Amino acid sequence: MAKGLRRHPLVIYSHMIDRWWPAIFALGAALLSVAWAVYSRGLEQWRWLGMAGIGGLNIFIGFLLLVVRKSAYVQAFNDHLRLVTPFFRLSISYRRIRRTSSTNLGALFPPNSISKWQAEIIRPIANMTVIVIELNAFPMPQSSLRLFLSPLFFKDKTPHFVILVDDWMAFSSELESMRTGLTTSAARKKQENSIFSRLSHYK
Repeated sequence: MAKGLRRHPLVIYSHMIDRWWPAIFALGAALLSVAWAVYSRGLEQWRWLGMAGIGGLNIFIGFLLLVVRKSAYVQAFNDHLRLVTPFFRLSISYRRIRRTSSTNLGALFPPNSISKWQAEIIRPIANMTVIVIELNAFPMPQSSLRLFLSPLFFKDKTPHFVILVDDWMAFSSELESMRTGLTTSAARKKQENSIFSRLSHYK
């Protein structure tokens, strides 16, 4: 089994979950408090049971989000880049990658080009640097990718991914070293095959 390098958590997911889980958890706790108050007053059982059930579900969802907040990541392997979210896993062959570049998240998604809720999400992290990975083609239909990935992974409809991690320089270095290693290995193998072919010809 191929061994990958460091896992780099995807900031977009952890940032969005950090916005959601406290509110969901607090709502659940509030509903449980109301359910207890209704129970204490001796009102109908279905009233407090319903509130308690919804409150417990909210607390569970909030806790689940807290647990999975770092489970979305990118990781470089010998021959591919792995992109993982809580419900999706994608392997991107280095042969699909045309080039990579770095830019500012806020410059890539100016407020007037995105929805209001997306602008609110980006505002606190707008100064962070992203890696734009340009591809020859997507590994699967873009419409399918958009079902599983945040809209902030795509700046337009061209084949690419926008990757935001905390240590973008380390991620970029690892990605390029793996890509360069694969290219060098392929070139060396091609050269060796050419030499063997010539030797066979002279026999």
